[in-house]
Amino acid sequence: MPYQLHRYEKNPILSPLAGSTWESEVTTNPAAWLDEATGDVLLLYRAAGDDDAHTVHFGLARSKDGYHFTRSSDQPVLSPLANTPDGGCVEDPRIIKIGDWYHVTVACRPFPPGKYWLNTGNAANVRPEFPDTFPVALSKNLTSTQLFLTKDFKNWIRAGRLTNPELDDRDVVIFPEKVGGKWITIHRPMQWHGEGFPNRWPAIWIAASNDVLAWKDMKLLAKGQEDWEDKIGANNPPLKTPHGWLQIYHGVGNDKQYRLGALLLDLENPFKVTHRTRRPIYEPVADFETKGIYNGVCFPCGHVVKDGTYFLYYGGGDVHCAVATTPLKDLIDHLLEQPV
Repeated sequence: MPYQLHRYEKNPILSPLAGSTWESEVTTNPAAWLDEATGDVLLLYRAAGDDDAHTVHFGLARSKDGYHFTRSSDQPVLSPLANTPDGGCVEDPRIIKIGDWYHVTVACRPFPPGKYWLNTGNAANVRPEFPDTFPVALSKNLTSTQLFLTKDFKNWIRAGRLTNPELDDRDVVIFPEKVGGKWITIHRPMQWHGEGFPNRWPAIWIAASNDVLAWKDMKLLAKGQEDWEDKIGANNPPLKTPHGWLQIYHGVGNDKQYRLGALLLDLENPFKVTHRTRRPIYEPVADFETKGIYNGVCFPCGHVVKDGTYFLYYGGGDVHCAVATTPLKDLIDHLLEQPV
């Protein structure tokens, strides 16, 4: 049988709460962090209620074993701030921790997306009318990636934009430490494909900079090459292993299903892919993955390693949170069999 991560038999681990004003429709795409002091796994997840605008918030949950989670509050730990670049949504967080500070990359829009899956063209999906002189990020409601900093998931610093304001660039992750004295970030600029680019479909790009918020000179890292991966994008932040930086990515093919693959990047030169899975290591098959707001989605934003077991936390069907596991050694061995 082809190699696959193990789907937890009691998935989903977190689902929408009926009656909630802010998480009754969506609890999905979680970031994760292992608190070394307590052994707790923290889950920072995307949440939305049943409002027409589909305003997106973050909730927080905790677990002792990585499987059973308890919400930490009946209120969001972070919500959009009106009349700012994140005025419409905070989505798809990715967490690293440097010293005492959690660094969270967040996909944001200035205005809510509306219930995009309905395609009804209702008023909530219509952006305000702006003059032609307004920035494209506002006039087209582009997704940017912003950096949020916190020590406690209660008090937040909105540090600023990591991405070019002319681009829709949402799948951004930061390496958990400097490499060669530089901060390394991975991107997925939606407009950078087709004529004039080496990639036919949106792909994974990488950049190095002296400051994480500095303007980025991006280089193509990986593009779709198998039948299941036209558009590809990075998921969780890279995990440092003795054999390279482990990067999980999603691929979307002709059938619009979100499947997962893995890369190993050179430890000293992460601009170089050394190993890559040819076939998906995980794909939507469970009902909560194949039937949802978006049918056919497994989309991780976080992972932890506990006692040698790799826990990958993902969103199913754009609705639920779930987890898949594997011995980390097995995943690395599988990748090492597939050099580029």
